[in-house]
Amino acid sequence: MIRQCTDADVPAIDSIINQAAQAYRGVIPEDCWHEPYMTRADLLVELAAGVEFWGCDESDALVAVMGTQNVGDVTLIRHAYVLPQHQSRGLGGILLDALVGRAAKPLLVGTWAAARWAIRFYERHGFEQVAESEKDRLLDTYWTIPPRQRDTSVVLRRP
Repeated sequence: MIRQCTDADVPAIDSIINQAAQAYRGVIPEDCWHEPYMTRADLLVELAAGVEFWGCDESDALVAVMGTQNVGDVTLIRHAYVLPQHQSRGLGGILLDALVGRAAKPLLVGTWAAARWAIRFYERHGFEQVAESEKDRLLDTYWTIPPRQRDTSVVLRRP
């Protein structure tokens, strides 16, 4: 079941993000990795900045999350994670498709350039990677990230 997350889900969202983000360890630049991948304080900052999380429940437990954030004239897909033991079952795709269906603005997603599996996932769901010059403009316009992360990221757009 897909549902909007509530404040009561913050501990589960935190856990899902940090368990699933282990896939990035050793893939993204070492200087961009930190433990935990997202602190609870950082998650609360994201929520306060307007990231709205949606989740997928199985047996009354949250097993996947994905956020959206309206920024100006676009909607960003943010923090898409599925618990490792629930991956490769299509849950992320179901969640993404639900969010795409709700979007009233063009969709953008940023991810690590070295995370080829994530890029392929978004491409399978109709997103297209933008050119390098466009990527930098989009990241500077719609995200607040360090320069090192910008240099090692890609942006995909859903036309």
